Amino acid sequence: MHKNGFFSLLFHVSFVTFIVAPLLVVVVMSFTSKGYLSLPTDGLSLRWFRAVLDNQEMLDAFYLSLKLGLVSATLATLLAIPAALAISRYDFPGRSTLTGFLLSPLMIPSVVLGIAFLRFFSLAQIGGSFWALSITHVIVVLPYALRLTLASTIGLERDIEQAALSLGARRWTAFRRVILPRIRTGVIGGWMLAFIQSFDELTMTVFVATPGTTTLPVAMYNQISQTIDPLITAVSTLLIVATVLLMVILDRLVGLDRVLVGEGK
Repeated sequence: MHKNGFFSLLFHVSFVTFIVAPLLVVVVMSFTSKGYLSLPTDGLSLRWFRAVLDNQEMLDAFYLSLKLGLVSATLATLLAIPAALAISRYDFPGRSTLTGFLLSPLMIPSVVLGIAFLRFFSLAQIGGSFWALSITHVIVVLPYALRLTLASTIGLERDIEQAALSLGARRWTAFRRVILPRIRTGVIGGWMLAFIQSFDELTMTVFVATPGTTTLPVAMYNQISQTIDPLITAVSTLLIVATVLLMVILDRLVGLDRVLVGEGK
């Protein structure tokens, strides 16, 4: 092997090990039989996985986060598609301003957003509901859905759409059968990133969540601040496994290279 190739391989192996090693440590610690975080452990046990299933508060938080992620990612994607088509197709006054406004949540610290949402909901007296929390997550994850959707619409030829319209197809039919299939990878990738961001959002959610709208990241944060038992490692292991399975399914159905990179439009 060439010397430069050897060092390049060594660098990539070291980098991947640096990224993956903490995850492996969490997974190993989740199988401990002890009542506290320990590594190495004397034996393997499923004790803390059973504890997760018996923890109704953690299960309720998971279902809420799943529902919140599905709702917010879907609403954000539905907003991102027409916005991306308008920005990429038409040259109108304020287009750059509109693009910057829609992407601005990426540039605002989560703490600032959380305080702003908390203040707004307090004045409007609409805080504490699932839909109020959904509004905050839609605003936060919209840039993720918009960026990939916009990338798939830039340079999209309109000749096929015009041909469909000239042959008598309605605009909705032309959009559904001509445009949407050509931007599908960007839409799917944007939805996926929006869902992950919503499911994982903690800093902003801490400010607007209530005892009745506690998401899984907030529940895990509260658990860590109160105890040191390995329950959180078991929850983290389950999320890691679920994420890997989701990636495998998406790769089989669509192809991760097409979803994340936008190839094959």
